[in-house]
Amino acid sequence: MELNSTLAPIIDLSRKQDGTSDTAAFAKDVAHGLSLNRKDLPSRYFYDGRGSQLFQEIMNLPEYYLTRAEHEVFTSNKAAICSKFAEEGFFHLIDLGAGDALKTKILLQQLSQQKADFDYVPVDISGDAMQQLSDSLRTELPDMTVQAVVGEYFKALEWLQENKSERKVVLFLGSNIGNFEKKDSIEFLQSVRSYLSPGDKLLMGVDLRKNPDVILKAYDDAAGITAEFNLNLLRRINRELGGEFILEQFRHYAIYNPLEGVMRSFLISLQEQDVYIRDTGKTYHFDAWEAIHTENSHKYSVDEIEELGNHCGFTIEKVYYDTEKHFADVLFSAS
Repeated sequence: MELNSTLAPIIDLSRKQDGTSDTAAFAKDVAHGLSLNRKDLPSRYFYDGRGSQLFQEIMNLPEYYLTRAEHEVFTSNKAAICSKFAEEGFFHLIDLGAGDALKTKILLQQLSQQKADFDYVPVDISGDAMQQLSDSLRTELPDMTVQAVVGEYFKALEWLQENKSERKVVLFLGSNIGNFEKKDSIEFLQSVRSYLSPGDKLLMGVDLRKNPDVILKAYDDAAGITAEFNLNLLRRINRELGGEFILEQFRHYAIYNPLEGVMRSFLISLQEQDVYIRDTGKTYHFDAWEAIHTENSHKYSVDEIEELGNHCGFTIEKVYYDTEKHFADVLFSAS
């Protein structure tokens, strides 16, 4: 299949079969999470328009080493990585959680220079992000075939399995695997594997274990951007679900456990208070200093990642590191 200038319409899988939006699912998840004895909100709801903008700012912070490290991995190893992708002919390059694809574009440009036979399928829950990415790629890489998909990962993988039967290379970049609890990471990777055929590939970003002080500063920066990012989740509930959170009555709190290798983020209620949310029809009570858990970020050793991959039906082909070995991108083959 030759590359061409066709940029197909964006496939939107983010709406339910009855035509309703995902606002009802958002309200359901919030109602469930705030009704728990240990309150918990899913981190995937960070990324509305403002949340995505704040995360872009976080990636440019001096403390946030992750983006720079993975950028270095790709810049230093792009030819080798792309050669691995392209060694068996045509493939679909599927980018789960593509966002602005800033790092992926390093690989896209290299693949185009190598005249690799592929098309690019970015997947994201943000329709705005996919529209902006499609527009930018039309200008930057006009000869590349792009099919953007808006929706949850597994809806997109199911659609791809039904509509694109050729070889697949899946990207799961950043440290996104770290956002899952360990048992959930197994379920996630097993699900990804179920949509792939033997020999298909997965390139996964992994934040490695390191000096705990370096990790903690990355999630609690001096400028307070990460705190604003965390608090924006409450702002989104107010705007989209009719919540009545007073943001000044909550604070961001982050802690790293080096024994478990996990960074956890919370929102702490600064006083006893009740918060009504219109779309759930309920009022939620908070004790003074009560926490809402909002995010995990697990850090791995390479041995742990190899064990995880093997358990889920993948074998490691190659591990690519940054200079300081703060971060790795691991190339798996579906076995």
